[in-house]
Amino acid sequence: MNVPGTGIAPDRLLQIERARQAVMEEGRSMTDMLVHGWYESAWIERSWRRCLDQGRHPQESIGFDQVAEQHMRRTAEASHDLVAAARPVLEQLGRAIASTRYFAILTNEEGIVVDAHGPIDRADPRASVITRVGVDLSERSVGTTAIGAALTELQPVWLHRGEHFFHATSCYSCAGAPLFGPDGHCVGMLDLTGIDAAERPELKHLVAQSARTIENALTLSRPHRLALRFNWPGRILGDDDDGLVCLDADGWVTGSNAAARQMVAALAGAAQGPVHCSELFAQPWEPLFDRAAHPDQGPVELALWSGLRLACLPQVAGGTHGARMPLRDVEIALIRKAVSDARGNVMEAARALGISRATVYRKLAQKSGK
Repeated sequence: MNVPGTGIAPDRLLQIERARQAVMEEGRSMTDMLVHGWYESAWIERSWRRCLDQGRHPQESIGFDQVAEQHMRRTAEASHDLVAAARPVLEQLGRAIASTRYFAILTNEEGIVVDAHGPIDRADPRASVITRVGVDLSERSVGTTAIGAALTELQPVWLHRGEHFFHATSCYSCAGAPLFGPDGHCVGMLDLTGIDAAERPELKHLVAQSARTIENALTLSRPHRLALRFNWPGRILGDDDDGLVCLDADGWVTGSNAAARQMVAALAGAAQGPVHCSELFAQPWEPLFDRAAHPDQGPVELALWSGLRLACLPQVAGGTHGARMPLRDVEIALIRKAVSDARGNVMEAARALGISRATVYRKLAQKSGK
């Protein structure tokens, strides 16, 4: 039986305590306690064991120390672009979680706090101490947390109460997701933390989605002359799931997001050295610049060397070759093209796009101002 409105089994904390006892007191694996079914992976146990191997004990106090002033200045300078890209997302998150007693924390790749936002109760020392810019929340400093786990495991995580290593941090519940820069390296993480709050594992999805938005903003902040937004055929372009590749005037890749690196395998080498778009696409790249000057024509087909094809929307960088086409207009242009290809059959166009007929009519009405 679940607790109404939470979807959480009432013995969840008991399961956590049994797992802690197995690992920390009895030297056994938590799977011996038959609790592996509610852990998506063994990452929590790995983190606990790293803390134990460092000679740490769950009962010891922790200081939540800030790094030295000089280190803090270097961190602030190095994190300038990350903080700028994340600030609008943190503000949106603040509204989304305003009634949940959770707040957002942004750290660099070392786990040092560089920004925080949301309904933070500054009168509660448990909140104020972890939201100070410059405080070290890495695993080596405060043990198992979503911050340390996300930076170590490089995947979104959810952590509830006693799943933290130290008893002093067992008041927290948190979701975390790593942040990857335009070159594919981890540059930090985004965390949503609550204090004595109800368990909300759905925040793992929210934090992962928000991380993608920040990563896209970081990619587009790189100097570029052309941005390629692409996805698999049949998907509507215009959301944070799109692949993004930024090119300079000579066709060299200046940045890409995680989605692009998953869709175009050759981008994986960007972290080791410069990549030219001729290595990515099995077609001339120069016409993409010309196509960007006519956004009303909608997406173009993009051939990869693997034989796969993508739907691509080339967009001129703002302020270089003119204004970019708003994403809403891109979406509408794609819908209009689908209707045209279907010779006016809206139902057929809707099926091809994977959306409802009502959505087609609604989107087209938005363009006409109805």
